[in-house]
Amino acid sequence: MTTVDAGAARAASDRLADEAAALDAADPLGGLRAQFIGSESSLVYFDGNSLGRPLRRSAERLRAFVHEQWGGRLIRGWDESWMQLPFEIGDVLGRSVIGAAPGQTVIGDSATVLLYKLIRAAFDAQRAADPARVEIVVDTDNFPTDRYLVEGIAAERGGRVRWIEVDRSSGVTAEALRAAVGPETAVVVLSQIAYRSGYLADAETLTEITHDAGALVLWDLCHSAGSVAIQADVWGFDLAVGCTYKYLNGGPGSPAFAYVAQRHQALLAQPIQGWMGAADVFAMGPEYAPAAGMRRFLSGTPPIVGMLALQDTLAMIEDLGIDAIRRKSVALTEFAIRLSDEMLAPLGVGVASPRDARERGGHVTLQHPSMRAVTARLWRQDVIPDYRNPGGLRIGLSPLSTSFAETLAGMVAVRDAVVAETA
Repeated sequence: MTTVDAGAARAASDRLADEAAALDAADPLGGLRAQFIGSESSLVYFDGNSLGRPLRRSAERLRAFVHEQWGGRLIRGWDESWMQLPFEIGDVLGRSVIGAAPGQTVIGDSATVLLYKLIRAAFDAQRAADPARVEIVVDTDNFPTDRYLVEGIAAERGGRVRWIEVDRSSGVTAEALRAAVGPETAVVVLSQIAYRSGYLADAETLTEITHDAGALVLWDLCHSAGSVAIQADVWGFDLAVGCTYKYLNGGPGSPAFAYVAQRHQALLAQPIQGWMGAADVFAMGPEYAPAAGMRRFLSGTPPIVGMLALQDTLAMIEDLGIDAIRRKSVALTEFAIRLSDEMLAPLGVGVASPRDARERGGHVTLQHPSMRAVTARLWRQDVIPDYRNPGGLRIGLSPLSTSFAETLAGMVAVRDAVVAETA
């Protein structure tokens, strides 16, 4: 590198560092970063869309629970508070994150189990009302769990799958869904944000199209809850399932949430009949009778410890409002795309996510044939993105815990790793 080239590189680096510092100084959410464990380290975390950082207050909450509630109250805790916790936390999540009125959201089970329960319950109800409705509609680029479950449920219940072919750099459009639904459609299963590209679906329009065809829609909110605005009630959602360990910082394997619109609750029979979903939990009767409301969608004993940390992020979201969080998310992803255009595009790296913020969720996918090796190299350097086939490196920018300076440091590291892997 010549002296002129080196000087230009230093000037560009200084300019970007100044820009990141200015963005951080102007960020109204910037002060929240210090509340997350690990944020003080030099590690760059680009995987908040897979597992969020823990809040410091959550560590104290868990410690206090072990010593005071579990250790102090023991079995009495169930009567005193734990039995209602899935519904109480569910209502807070419904109100602050997905725009749901009380009594429609509950915490419990993994996302896979909740998806199975609700998809199958919806399919059975639809087919009982109209035997011609035998199709479950899903797109070819939906998350693997969703696709696998749909195939399994269709085989189990004598239905069939109607596939929507999609562009992996975007997702399901209104035109594609209209072409797929009809009088044989029972249920449509869609993700609000495509896990690969970060494409943000028009949930309101797609829900309306589904209803016009006489079908029910289940929204997978795993990659959107806590990062984008959701209005489940206003948009007319029928069903939804989402993770709590991504943008909601519930911790590894924290239980998922289920939303069932009140108008459907009495009509749906969930297929995993356990004691916790019975009308009288402690009757231990000879026959199963489902509870009213959201309790009927529970099966076994609620994972109380697993849902504790979630409360702290929910409190933060409720205080800030999801619109402020979304603004920060958009600013972060726009900054990452600008950095990619300047530093990575000359190396042959493309942006495989929508450039229009109205069509983009909280992560950006960078495309290059060497990205699997680049990801492995970055992990060894304490820069943590994740990899998705084919050739996609995902930059997951959690708006509550990620700074612009961290984003810049990570993108510089991506550039250097690409150079090293392609030299």
